[in-house]
Amino acid sequence: MTGSILSSGQAATILFGLFFLCLFLRVPVAFSLALACLPILLIEPRLSAMTLLQETFNAYNSFILLAVPFFLLTANLMNGGGITKQLLRLSRAMVGHFPGGLAQINVVLSFFFAGISGSSTADAASQSKIFIDAQRQEGYDDSFSVAITAVSSVLAVIIPPSILMIIWGGVLTTSIGALFLAGVIPGALIAFAQMATVHAYAKMRGYPTYPRATWLEFGRGLVVSIPALMTPLIIIGGKVFGWFTATESACIAVLYATFLSVLYYRQMTFRAFYEALLDTGRFASIALFCVGTASAFGWLLAYYKIPQAILANVSSWDLSQIGMGFLVAATFLVVGCFLDAIPAIIIVGTILQPLTQSVGMDPVQFAMIGIVSLAFGLITPPYGLCLLIACSIAEMRLYDVLKDVLIMLVPMLLVLVLIILWPDLVLFLPSLISPEFLQ
Repeated sequence: MTGSILSSGQAATILFGLFFLCLFLRVPVAFSLALACLPILLIEPRLSAMTLLQETFNAYNSFILLAVPFFLLTANLMNGGGITKQLLRLSRAMVGHFPGGLAQINVVLSFFFAGISGSSTADAASQSKIFIDAQRQEGYDDSFSVAITAVSSVLAVIIPPSILMIIWGGVLTTSIGALFLAGVIPGALIAFAQMATVHAYAKMRGYPTYPRATWLEFGRGLVVSIPALMTPLIIIGGKVFGWFTATESACIAVLYATFLSVLYYRQMTFRAFYEALLDTGRFASIALFCVGTASAFGWLLAYYKIPQAILANVSSWDLSQIGMGFLVAATFLVVGCFLDAIPAIIIVGTILQPLTQSVGMDPVQFAMIGIVSLAFGLITPPYGLCLLIACSIAEMRLYDVLKDVLIMLVPMLLVLVLIILWPDLVLFLPSLISPEFLQ
């Protein structure tokens, strides 16, 4: 940029070099992003350290980001109000008689919970406490118990309402309603693939199975759970049909979860309510702090025109839509191993977006390829936050569970390839219900 002391290459070297150095030194991601920005802000005469605060504040000054803490609060209220127990009862009636019954319940409950929370870390924390010890007591291998709990938790970022979809829609101006609809089929396919994987493990290792539930037991479980299952329908339906925005739908979800927990199921205590607020503040502050510092990092990339320098080289490859899809997936798969999904969307997504537009890729397909690819990063080292949470609760080493985790990722990888090769997999529901959402 004219008038700048540093060239694009020098600025990129400082930004990424310091960032990865901080990660190597085990500095938290959000702080690593901020620390990487500071030297350039001090070197460049036109900038100052205040620029970091200004750009961070500008990122927070977004109405849509209010949806993040509200969706987290909805999930925590449902946990504290006993709603998760009702969904667990229904899950057992549905799939408890399948081979590996308790692990099957683990996957189905994650599927239900994903439609409420939007946060994989919240899912990993709650499911690990429920299932890991229970599976151990029933004779499941420790590594399998941790692996299936961690892997199933990523459904929360793929099945709507996903916090990553909200961040993606806000940053890259993609229809959040379309993303909500686009995530339904891939999320269901991944859940089915995980259940098939559990079936194979159970047959090979002789994991126990529960007796088949009667139709009466299933009916009772369904009737009790219907109010809880209405939550994702209210959130998605309201956003898709234009009744309210994503943020307003999150607020309505909080009110509905409070109603269910306090008045319908009547299991919410004052202490549970306090802990729900506390957990929400903790998780939301981490996520939003990453948004702020990643935005400042991304602003510096734009200031020095680093994305344009990168795009100039990649554009010369003359990729097709499918080739671009695989490039996007590979980029996010690698980045997701080292970087949290939210800053990855803000930094990498904005760099790749012009490339996908140049080959005519639909923004919704681009978003789903990116989100599903980033879901891998939640369970792959060295970042692997959901896997680290599950290992911590199980008191196991990461190395001991890695083999089973990698095996369980194979079916999920096949779904990602399908999304790239067959765009209608993610575009079918948006085009059917709200075609105006698509390009």
